Amino acid sequence: MKIAYLDCLSGISGDMTLGALVDAGVELAAVQAAVDSLKLPSCKLAAAEVKRKGFRATKVTVEHEPEQAHRHLHHITDLIDASALSARQKDLAKRIFTRLGEAEAKVHGTTLRKVHFHEVGAVDSIADIVGSAVAWDLLGVDRIFCSPVPTGRGFVEIAHGRCSIPAPATAELLQGVPIAESHVECELTTPTGAAIVATLVDGYGPLPGMKIDRIGYGAGDRDMPSQPNILRLFVGESVETIAADQVWVVETNLDDVTGELIGYCTTKLWEKGALDVYTTAIQMKKNRPGVTLTVLCQAADLERIEKTLFRETGTLGVRRWPASRHKMDRKAHAVDTAWGPIEGKLGWIAGQPASFSPEFEACRRAAETNNVPLKDVYEAAQRAFEASRTPPNSPPT
Repeated sequence: MKIAYLDCLSGISGDMTLGALVDAGVELAAVQAAVDSLKLPSCKLAAAEVKRKGFRATKVTVEHEPEQAHRHLHHITDLIDASALSARQKDLAKRIFTRLGEAEAKVHGTTLRKVHFHEVGAVDSIADIVGSAVAWDLLGVDRIFCSPVPTGRGFVEIAHGRCSIPAPATAELLQGVPIAESHVECELTTPTGAAIVATLVDGYGPLPGMKIDRIGYGAGDRDMPSQPNILRLFVGESVETIAADQVWVVETNLDDVTGELIGYCTTKLWEKGALDVYTTAIQMKKNRPGVTLTVLCQAADLERIEKTLFRETGTLGVRRWPASRHKMDRKAHAVDTAWGPIEGKLGWIAGQPASFSPEFEACRRAAETNNVPLKDVYEAAQRAFEASRTPPNSPPT
């Protein structure tokens, strides 16, 4: 599987992304042809090799005539729909702009239809986003991964005045994305860069297992004194044989909550989408026994999980952090036994024999209905699975 990895040491922006893609081998002429079809006023992409803190990188600059236009989302999508981009390229470009529009609408308290873009609606930003969408399509990767994203710190001047970093739309777009700490006093990640990450990236964490084919270096505007202002793009073949994703770990320590309340909270956490919930016995201050209540969840369920913990336990605070998870591929499966079909799950790693785990509830129902020991049902389900392998020890297809 062909994969890409974004190393965002100095954040990410539209021009850095486009520069890294061109540096990785995407033909600038092909991207220029796509941008030309938008019929923007005198818009040209120029690529040049530059140095950032002594390291070479490609800087892509959008050259265009001055304009004062503040476009709405539908103006931009109309340009994209009328262009010569492929269907996939149009879809990707519009999805990035839509994510931007949703973020802008939320921070300004308006609707997606009414929101108008300032900086992002300018010719250079449109060319950056559309050019990046086209370049990603031409790169032809199956999955995209990314490092935690630094935003920088301090303040930035935008059309609405002076704002702290990350800018409001950037912060909105980076919800659920791991943020890396940074002491650089400038804006490292722009709304355009955040929208590209939020739309494209499949997972976050360290560089995944891969056979590197090429590396692209995209330069930002500044040559910072403390670190190279470069976005690195790794492209290669995945050597990962175990499925992986990212989850969030949320936990809190409790020493003033009864077991009944913790049990009830656990049930509610499962209902809110938790992937796993468990407790650990701990010793707290003044030698009081307590428990750590730990929850694993997807980023989309994070807010619901935290609200449930606060509501049901009365805790004053929770801890949370992203965690990389390796897991077996899995799918539902049923086997036939003397007591009827027993549902369960198949789990496997590519190239390895599959295992079968009967579901407890299915085994319990069969045991109670037929008045047989639960362990006998489990054993019968496992024997049925082993007998059904064709050929023996082969993974599922």
